[in-house]
Order: sequence, then C-alpha cells, then structure tokens
Amino acid sequence: MEKLTTSYWPADTSEQMTQDTVGDVLWKAYQAAPKQLALVEGTATVAWRRTWTYESLWNAAEQCAHALLQHFQPRDRIAVWANNIPEWVMLEFGAALANITLVTVNPAYQARELQYVLQQSRVVGLFLVEEFHGNDLRNILDSVRSTLPDLQTVVSFADWQEFCASSGPNGSLPPVQPDDIAQIQYTSGTTGVPKGAMLRHSGLVNNARFVATRGGATDHNIWLSAIPLFHSSGSGLGVLGAVQTLGTQVLVPQFIPATVLELLETYRVDVAPMVPTMIQAVWSHPDRAHRNLESLRYVWSGGAQVPPEVVRLVEETSNARFSTVFGQTEASPIITQTSPDDSAEDKASTVGRPLPHAEVKIVNPNTGAIVPVREPGELCVRGYLVMAGYFDRPDATQTAIDRDGWLHTGDLCTMDSRGYVRVEGRITDLIIRGGENIYPKEVEDVLATHSAIMEVAVVGIPDAYWGEQAAAFVQLASGSTVTIEELRAFAATRLAHYKVPRYWQLTDQFPRTPLGKIQKFRLREQFHNITPDGSDV
Repeated sequence: MEKLTTSYWPADTSEQMTQDTVGDVLWKAYQAAPKQLALVEGTATVAWRRTWTYESLWNAAEQCAHALLQHFQPRDRIAVWANNIPEWVMLEFGAALANITLVTVNPAYQARELQYVLQQSRVVGLFLVEEFHGNDLRNILDSVRSTLPDLQTVVSFADWQEFCASSGPNGSLPPVQPDDIAQIQYTSGTTGVPKGAMLRHSGLVNNARFVATRGGATDHNIWLSAIPLFHSSGSGLGVLGAVQTLGTQVLVPQFIPATVLELLETYRVDVAPMVPTMIQAVWSHPDRAHRNLESLRYVWSGGAQVPPEVVRLVEETSNARFSTVFGQTEASPIITQTSPDDSAEDKASTVGRPLPHAEVKIVNPNTGAIVPVREPGELCVRGYLVMAGYFDRPDATQTAIDRDGWLHTGDLCTMDSRGYVRVEGRITDLIIRGGENIYPKEVEDVLATHSAIMEVAVVGIPDAYWGEQAAAFVQLASGSTVTIEELRAFAATRLAHYKVPRYWQLTDQFPRTPLGKIQKFRLREQFHNITPDGSDV
C-alpha cells in the first residue's frame, strides 16, 4: 500500500466476512470438534473446577435456549448480573440461539446504577449471582425491585440447573439474523449519561475473529479468560475468539494474581488477553518466579492506554509476544490492533492499524475535515463493527453516528503514513481506570447530592499502575465540616468501588472560563498538591 498523506484508512476487504451469528459459532465448533475441551472453570480451589467439551457446552446452551423460550419471547431483553462463571457463557450462547438480547451488568454496581440500567433497558428477566466480592447482589436488587415494573422473572444462578430443566420438549429454535441485536452493553458519552450500545451478532462475531487472527491465535490454543464477561472484550473477544478457533477457555471467576499464575502453568495457556493492571499484578507477583510460563505465546492488552514498560516487561521476561488492541464498546469493540510481529517501537507507542473491514479516518473535531498524517484529530470508524445505535436513545445515536454511518469515538488520535494510530488523549473527560470507564459527570452527580457539598468537579489523573485515577475537587457549603473520609464513605455506598475518587481536594473556588464553566485542565495542573487523603503535599 502506498504511503498515506491524509489520516484516512480505506476498509481492507481482503479477509472474508462471515454471516455467522453467536449461536452459529458454537454450533460449528461443536460440529468440528465435539470432544475438544471447550471450557474450564478456573476456581482457586482445584477440586471445585468443572470442565465442558464443545459437545457438552453446546448441549447446555441449547437446553438453556429452550428454557428461555418457556419464559421469554424472541427479541426480549434479559440481563445478566454476575462474575465470570460458566453459566454466564451458557446464557450468552443460549440467549443468542433463542434470539433474545443479553443486557450485561457489572457485578460491582450499587443500587442506583443497577436501577438505571434495568429501568432504561426495560429488561423482562434477570439472572444473577447472590453475592460477589462482598457485594450482596440479591439485597441490592430487592432494594430497587419495586421500581422495575418490566422485570417479571429473576433467576439465581444457584438455581441454574432447575431453570434449564424447565425447558420441556425441545421444539425448533427461532431464526436469528446476523444483524439482530445480540447484546446491549452500557457505556457513557461526554454527558456521563449511561447509554446502552446495541451490538449486532455480526459485529461481535467478526470482530472477535479478526482480533484473534491478527493477535496470532491458531486452532486449539488455550485461552485465559480473565477479562470480565460483562465487557465486550470478555464476552466478545474472549468467548467468541476462542470458540471460533476451537480453543479452550480457562475462565477466571475472580482475578487473583496467584491463581492466574497457577492457571497459566497448569493448563499451559497460549493466549492471554488482559488489561494492563492485570498484567502488572501477575508479572509483579512473587509466585511468577516459581511458575513455568513457557507455553505463553501471546499477550493482548487494551481497555486503557498500555504503558510501553508493560509491553517491554512481557516480551523481555517471557516467550510471549505482545499485541495492543484499541477501540470502544460502540465498535464491538476493537478498531485497531498491533500485530505480534510489529516492531518493538510500534508495539510500545501505537495501537496498530485498523482491523479488516474497518474504515477509519481522523478528522478535525470542529470542521469534520480529514487531517494530514500525524496531525491530531478525532478518530471515526465506519463498517460492520459499528453498533446499531443506543437503545431507546435516538438523540444520542444521532450524535454518535452521523448520517454517513461514521461513529465518532471522541478519542484524540494521530495516524502515520503507514496507517498506524497513536492515541493522544480524549476529547471527552472520560477516565479509564484499569480498563473500567469512569464518567466524571456520573460521579459528580452522586457527590452533589451530599448536603455538605456546594459544587464538585471530577477529573482524571495519570497513574502508573491503573492508567488513570479519579480526583474530586470539592467546594463545601458554608459552615460544613464534613471530612474527606466521610465523603469517600458516602460515595462508596452509591458507586462501584472503581468509581470512588482516589484523590480528594477541598477548594474555596474553581478556575472558570468567562462564561462560568469550570476549567478542568486547570484542576489537573493543581494535582501535584494533592494526596489521597486530601491534604497538601
């Protein structure tokens, strides 16, 4: 390909697209390798681990589909609120076979967050674990159940076998089309208002296959599945990438570095997708020196800016080669990716080239004109991978996807003459902490309900380990004497733990524009005077 002069990458159509649905993917794997080990439950306690072949996984998913159709109709929406458990995977495939849309929910959510997602998506069913990581999910649900008139059926995964046994005689399954909606994943834009990105079967299936191919995966690899399934990188890239290559998934119910190291060694894992914080935790753990990780061939990472030192750490201390992925939920989710064969410089400083069938341009945010190479602008993408839109939010959809089908990502990027993309920052104020999105307005809105707070602003602060941390600048109401610890505790009961600001600063006034808008870049400049407890350095 000739060198680019403008930041535009035409879609590469040399690789074939598939018209498979999520259910088709599992069916084909079952037909090709029924006795191949498909899924391992990687619990910390070895004796508790369960396994499934592709035959038994298909049978479980098919039974789940028929059970779902006893309770729901095709195109209904059901939510899954759980950590990485095998039943999550079975439900993903079962819902796909029944043409039921799966709404994924973070098990760290508190009542307010859960209520919003379930209300806005108008789900008619919910599958949940009773508790995860100290979060009493059942109690949280009970506290908001009266506000969810559409929610008719709640199933605990503790009763999973009983639910699946309700399937009755197996009739025919409904037709499912590649453009049908497989999942709704909640994310937020510049306003911080959560929006449900509707992801098509074709987007999730093809995106996972393209990432697996570029990332070096081949048939019958062993995959570590540590990324949470409620993320599109977990239930999409991880699950669907492994199944399309007849791989074995070693599912990690809870991320514990020592357990992950044991799983990598025991199952001789080849492919390990992990967010940067996971990599750092595993590689810095003292057990790593005593584990044989020679089988590890590829480590993929994204979800946050991947520090160059993380790339070097992996490649200099193991046999694995690194691949960086970059995208967003609305893009199913990956737009660009480096190849394991790329140069050390490209892997450390870029996020690679666009994936096949993804048309990418970088434009001036003000004019929409494509910028010259190496000039920063907003990255936009068009193609099969772009979401169908935001559920029940036509206004937000029209803002995100223009009339020509371009998804405006809000990411500030550059493209070089070879098509390699570098991330320079974000046009929005989105904070990415360890692969988790934090939307400042959401945190600000919660803190603003505290009677002692007059005004608050939340910004992202660079962090060597997490990528970014949230910092809250708070102006108290006159006469208030609330402490930082009290504010932190207030936030912790209303927000998932990763959204609670790490840094706090009390202030008498905010830097503002002439029109009165808080200048958040000025607040970031003040960060060097802040410690986690809010005191001056």
